[in-house]
Amino acid sequence: MATASVSEEEELEEVIRNLTQTGYAVNFIADVSNHIKAVELKVDPIIIRVNKFDEESAKEFTDLMSRAQNTGQSVIPVVIDSYGGQVYSLMAMIGAIKASRIPVATIVEGKAMSCGALLFSFGAEGKRYMDADATLMIHDVASGSFGKVEEIKSDAKEVDRLNKKVYEMMARNCGKPSDYFLKLVHERGHADWYLDAQEAKGHNIANELRVPTLTCKVELTYTLD
Repeated sequence: MATASVSEEEELEEVIRNLTQTGYAVNFIADVSNHIKAVELKVDPIIIRVNKFDEESAKEFTDLMSRAQNTGQSVIPVVIDSYGGQVYSLMAMIGAIKASRIPVATIVEGKAMSCGALLFSFGAEGKRYMDADATLMIHDVASGSFGKVEEIKSDAKEVDRLNKKVYEMMARNCGKPSDYFLKLVHERGHADWYLDAQEAKGHNIANELRVPTLTCKVELTYTLD
């Protein structure tokens, strides 16, 4: 059996190296047929990483979600490692996921706390992955309101609305009754609720306790009609 020349082997190694340099901590494999000398992807696959929840990160998230609709990929991985942030920015990210024509897989590496935990629940059923050593944290929406009494009352009413909304969203995503998480948080005195991976799976927040592998397969097929 003939072997490839040194230059061809080097070219193939360069192709694989380019495909795997995604800059994200999710497993990525380039499965390239050895019958193909050179590969050039017109559009790189989109892998979204979420560390913050603010206006800037929400804009970046929605932009990447939009771009991912045209890459040809069959799933959009969203890697979460976050302490949380602004709930309105979270809502913008949720809107982008709900508008996506492509299923979204959410992956927790390290931690998904507060807004991060809720975003995690918006991964498609069966596609919510959590590293076995990662941590979730769920808690009530916080308010930093100040000012006149009536303004504080108005803010408190809005916080209560958002709080109920996010817990109902999470319950619906996990196939639970709408008040499922509301009741559990209330039973814990509304303190921060930390869950390890096994506990998160027990509540159907997580589906798989592992970091998945994204494979880009390039093959050569001959057909005779």
